[in-house]
Amino acid sequence: MNHPFKAYCLLLLASVLGGCQAATDLYSVRTFGAKGDGTTLDTPAVNKAIEAASASGGGTVYFPAGNYLCYSIHLKSNTTLYIEQGATILAAGTETQGDYDPPEPCPWDKYQDFGHSHWHNSLMWGEDLQNVSILGPGLISGKGLSHGTNMHPERKFLPYGLNQDAAIDATTKPSPEPTYPDPRDAVAAGIGNKAIALKNCRNVTFRDFSILKGGHFAILATAVDNFTIDNVKIDTDRDGIDIDACRNVRVSNCSINSPWDDGLCLKSSYGLGYARSTENVTITNCFVTGGYELGTMLDGTYKRIGVDYSPDRHAARTGRIKFGTESNGGFKNIAISNCVIDYCCGLALESVDGAIIEDVTISNLTMRDVVNAPIFIRLGARLRGPPESTTVGAIRRVNISDVIIVNSAARFAGLISGIAGHDIEDVRINNVRIVYPGGGTLKHAATRPEEQTKEYPEPNRFRGMPAYGFFIRYVDGIEFNNVALSYEKQDMRPPFVLNDVKNAEFFHVKADHAPGRPNFILDNVQNFSTFQYLGLPDTKLENVQHEKF
Repeated sequence: MNHPFKAYCLLLLASVLGGCQAATDLYSVRTFGAKGDGTTLDTPAVNKAIEAASASGGGTVYFPAGNYLCYSIHLKSNTTLYIEQGATILAAGTETQGDYDPPEPCPWDKYQDFGHSHWHNSLMWGEDLQNVSILGPGLISGKGLSHGTNMHPERKFLPYGLNQDAAIDATTKPSPEPTYPDPRDAVAAGIGNKAIALKNCRNVTFRDFSILKGGHFAILATAVDNFTIDNVKIDTDRDGIDIDACRNVRVSNCSINSPWDDGLCLKSSYGLGYARSTENVTITNCFVTGGYELGTMLDGTYKRIGVDYSPDRHAARTGRIKFGTESNGGFKNIAISNCVIDYCCGLALESVDGAIIEDVTISNLTMRDVVNAPIFIRLGARLRGPPESTTVGAIRRVNISDVIIVNSAARFAGLISGIAGHDIEDVRINNVRIVYPGGGTLKHAATRPEEQTKEYPEPNRFRGMPAYGFFIRYVDGIEFNNVALSYEKQDMRPPFVLNDVKNAEFFHVKADHAPGRPNFILDNVQNFSTFQYLGLPDTKLENVQHEKF
C-alpha cells in the first residue's frame, strides 16, 4: 500500500471514529487548529499535534494539502511527519508574528562555522531523539530562512573554466574567499537558518519530500546514527545535505541543486565538543549540480546559471560531493557509487583539521562541465580545533574507479596534495576518462602552486596548475590504471606533474601531449614506473631529483 493511499485511509478511519487519533495513530494538524492558508501562523497547532503523538507513544502527524506557515517545529521521538501531495510547510519570515527558536549556546563555536554550531534556530529541529521520520511527497519551503551573506546571490564571480582561454591564467581567480568561521554567516536570535537540523539522534528516515530554499543548510544532521535519506529533492541557496559526525548512513536516489554552496557534504566538525568520525556511509544513485537557477530544478524548467558569463549572471556554481572542510573527527568506510555530478565543482576529499580519511571507494560517476578540479584530494594543516588535541590528520586507502569527466575547467587539473612530512597514502585511480578544454601555454606550464598548508582548502586558492591532467605533491603510493586524458585544444602543459612523490605507478595510461612537450615532469620522486604508457617505453626510476620525458 503506497504512502498517500495509506494516509488517506487512516484519515478516513479517524473521521469515522469521530477524530479518535489514538485509535488510528494519525494526528492531522488540521484537527489541532492548523489553517493551512499560508497566512495564519500554524506553528502552535503543528507542535501540539507532534506532542500529542509523542505523548501517546508515537504516531503519524499528517499535513493534508495546504500551506502551513511556521516557525520552529519541534520534532519528537517515535513520530512521523507525513507531508501530503499539495502540502507545503512554509518557513515564516521575520516580518510575521513570531520568531524561530534562538541558537543554543555552544562553547565550541569557534571551531566550525556558525551553522554547524547551532541546531535550534531551524524550521524543524530535534535533539536526543530516536525513531523519527519525515515522509513526502510534499514540499518544505525555506522562503523565510536566512542563508547568510557569505554567498549572497548578488556577489560577483569571475568566469573561469568551460573553454575560456583567460580562465587558465594564474591571475584569473574568483573573489577572495572569506575567513572561516565567517562572522557573516551568524544570525541573530529569532532568525532561522536551516530547514531541518538534528543532533544526537538515531533511527531516522527522510523520504520522498522536496526542499526549496533550505537556508544555510537544507538538512543538517550531526551525530545521527542509522540514518536513511531516500528520494529527496533539494533546490537550495547554500548546502544541500550535510552529514556531520554520523554513522550508518544511507543516501540514495536524491537530486540536489545548490548553485551557491556544497551539494552533498560529509563533515566531522567539533560542534559536539569532541571529535566524532563519520563512518559507514553509502551514497548511491544521486544527481548533484550547481548549474541551475534556484528553483528551476524543482519546477522542471532547468534554467542554466551563468552560461553567458556576464558578471550579473555568473554564480558560484558550487554543488559537488565533498568530504570536509570541517574535518576533526575523520571519515571511514565510505562508498559512493552511480552518481551524476553536473555543471558544478568536482569531487573533493579534504582533511585539514586533523581528520583521518581512510577506506573510501568511489565508483561509477559521470561528471560534466566541472568548474574547478575534477578530483581534489587535500591533506592540510588548518587545524581548526582545540590546540592541545588537534594534529595533522591522514588520507589513505582511497579508490576511485569507472569515472567519466567531460569539459573539466581548463585552469584546473586534478589535484592530489598532502603537506611536507605528511604524505597522502595509497590512492588508486582506475578506469577513468577525462576530457579537458586545453589551451595552456608555456607560461602556465611554469606555474608552481603555493603549498597553502594552513589555508581554506579549495582548488581556486592554488590558481593555475602546471599540468593539465594531474598535479600530485606529497603522496606515498599512487597508482593510475587504464586512465585516458585528452584535451580539445592543444595544451603546452604536461598531463602529469609530480613533486615529492614516492611509489608512483602508471599502467595502461594514454594522455595527449603537445609535440615536443613531456608527458611527465618529476621533482624529487622515488620509485616511479610506467608500463604500457602509450608513446613511452616501459620505465622504472628509483630516485629522481628532476626529470622530464
